[in-house]
Amino acid sequence: MLVDGHIIEKQRYPSPNPRIDLFLVTYICQGLKIKGFLAEPKEDKLYDGFLYLRGGIKNVGKVRIGRIIQFASEGFVVMAPFYRGNQGGEGDEDFGGDDRHDALAAFKLLENHLKVNPNRIHVFGFSRGGVMALITAIQHERTCSIVCWGGVSDMSLTYDERKDLRRMMKRVIGGTPRKYPGRYKWRTPLYELENLKAPVLIIHGEKDENVSVEHSHRLEKRLNELGKEVKSLYFENFTHYFPPHENRQTVKQLTEWMKSQGLK
Repeated sequence: MLVDGHIIEKQRYPSPNPRIDLFLVTYICQGLKIKGFLAEPKEDKLYDGFLYLRGGIKNVGKVRIGRIIQFASEGFVVMAPFYRGNQGGEGDEDFGGDDRHDALAAFKLLENHLKVNPNRIHVFGFSRGGVMALITAIQHERTCSIVCWGGVSDMSLTYDERKDLRRMMKRVIGGTPRKYPGRYKWRTPLYELENLKAPVLIIHGEKDENVSVEHSHRLEKRLNELGKEVKSLYFENFTHYFPPHENRQTVKQLTEWMKSQGLK
């Protein structure tokens, strides 16, 4: 039986950057075939790994090629899983449930990549991917750093705030937080942060109506209570999506922060 993170298919994909190779890969996770994008700088040397964990569910929040190329261009080998059941992958995505293993297996994929320093793998989560990033870093103690950008930290809070998502969440998770609190708690990494080793960078627009800034406040407060290393960047005029110029500046800032971690 093939181990989690083993690539069984690697298909070249058109890359918008001549210095970056892009591949559509199929890898194994819990016996399922999972799809994702892998972006590799062409220069033959050792790079930091970058696990990109998208937000949304199904066709909402799909991995954007331009985004992962943007991060790869900063000097990373980037792996971006689509999560199970998406874009030809097997299984069913379940919003921070068993699909967390797709992220854990993608981390292993990077650890075994010939161009990646296995001691320098960073985890990035956007929106719902914030939960996935924290869960992954808690499980993989070798995680070098974590970035949560507009990230969910509390799944019950998402249910309370996003009336438009309640039907989906009840279907995927199996009920409401009141009826099944354990299922929501399991998807909420705030309760497991004692086991987190990596430093965390929090980025959030204070006008975010998709994921309220309260998610980041709760995460930062809990990390501080536990004496964990955390840095936060709050932007009072931004929503869930940053303007292009500020977006590029923030990407530059966060990737420089990532590269500085673990070098002391």
